[in-house]
Amino acid sequence: MFTIIPERPEDAALIDPLLDLSFGPERHQKTVYRLREGIPPIPALSFVVLDAAGNLQGNIRYWPILIAGRWPAVLLGPLAINPARRGEGMGKALVRNSMDVAANLGYRLCVLVGDADYYVPFGFHSAVDAGLELPGWVDLSRFLVKELAPGALAGVRGMIGPPAVKRKRKAARA
Repeated sequence: MFTIIPERPEDAALIDPLLDLSFGPERHQKTVYRLREGIPPIPALSFVVLDAAGNLQGNIRYWPILIAGRWPAVLLGPLAINPARRGEGMGKALVRNSMDVAANLGYRLCVLVGDADYYVPFGFHSAVDAGLELPGWVDLSRFLVKELAPGALAGVRGMIGPPAVKRKRKAARA
């Protein structure tokens, strides 16, 4: 038995150790981590899974990205489950729940770097075959994309980068 809830501020102290346990501290060297540097995850798409005793057992986050500087999308990851609790359906429930929320919020495309065998059943397929690129090395068999809205990939091609930074306009001088 487990429950999925939105990530809370007090969960942050537990998430980094879980990510280290799941992916190792060298995870920060990966291309997707560098892509996320200095950008906060999307709060409405950050969830944790709690066991029956209320202990955090997993989390998922999404980050805003732009494809070719013009098409907004979300980057899924990391998805982490306590290794002692894997195989109980927590990760799959987090993915299904969060992708439903992303689609309901109007996001049209989701990109990730992860195990194809795990993510293909959710509707992900090769991002390379779809014409997408990442700004750094990645195992291309793990670079995946999913349309959250029908036809969202039509005409979308190019390099994935961080979201556009909104700059404050200077007041006009009189």
